Amino acid sequence: MNKYNAKLKKQSTAAIPAFALYGESVNELHGVLHIEEIQSRSRLYQWEIDPHVHHGLYQVVWLHGGKAELVLDNVHDTVNAPAAIVVPPRVVHGFHFTPETMGQVLTVSAQFLAESDMLVESADAAHKLFSASRIIRFAPDAADASRIGSLMKELLNEFLMPTDQPSPIPAWLAQSVLWRLARSHALGQLHASERAHQQHAIITRFLSLVEHHFLEHWPIQRYAAEMGLTMPRLNRITQSLCRCNALELVHERLTKEACRRLIYIAAPAANLAAELGFDDPAYFSRFFKKRTGKSPKQYRKMNQVVFEAK
Repeated sequence: MNKYNAKLKKQSTAAIPAFALYGESVNELHGVLHIEEIQSRSRLYQWEIDPHVHHGLYQVVWLHGGKAELVLDNVHDTVNAPAAIVVPPRVVHGFHFTPETMGQVLTVSAQFLAESDMLVESADAAHKLFSASRIIRFAPDAADASRIGSLMKELLNEFLMPTDQPSPIPAWLAQSVLWRLARSHALGQLHASERAHQQHAIITRFLSLVEHHFLEHWPIQRYAAEMGLTMPRLNRITQSLCRCNALELVHERLTKEACRRLIYIAAPAANLAAELGFDDPAYFSRFFKKRTGKSPKQYRKMNQVVFEAK
């Protein structure tokens, strides 16, 4: 993505190029709806679409096959098919497609969204979809990806079909595409929210179990089994939410308790080690020093001085 950073820096002293369709002046509008194959234009530019903007135009780049490196304002990403890249007006966007990437680029105008005979549900969905730039990713075998891909191909065929009279079918198909994309995005957000809620519940339960059993030195497998999870899944969840694995959380709690007792309980460190579940005081000292950088004796002396000074 450094190529895009460099181009955007070059453009910082001048206006970012604005097009109707890429490479065409803003005066060369093609009605309120346009669709074309990705390759029909990108191949002309060696699959490189430099960063640019559209005024009053909304785009959906549908990746059916291949991959794209992209920039959407300050977001740089790599996207594998199947996926949809949603680009509202005035959002700087550029692409580097792998050769022979397949898909379509759907462009609609503000006039299309404002004046087309859309159902209320479809209109609301379209406005929500274009409320921000976004990448909507799909699993390769996702039913919605198959449906959207089919609608895009049918829309392209209808758009290119010679006709003596205007047809409402391309508009209907475009509305269907936008509605399905908006629905997929909304469902994806809902599932992500539900998944996050479930993960937070798991973390809460895990930390509760740790609080009750950390002095018993339960192995992580036992915590996972108690929760009906596999150890890899438990570690994935703690890594996702806490940025560390499950064992690190247990050790963190054990270290916190050791620090607390060294400061506030006058018993020898060897006795405290036994109370903390360590059979070998020397192993406790190594564990504690690795976690805090100090031996139990050094830690106690340093903190007693601070405590007494207060």
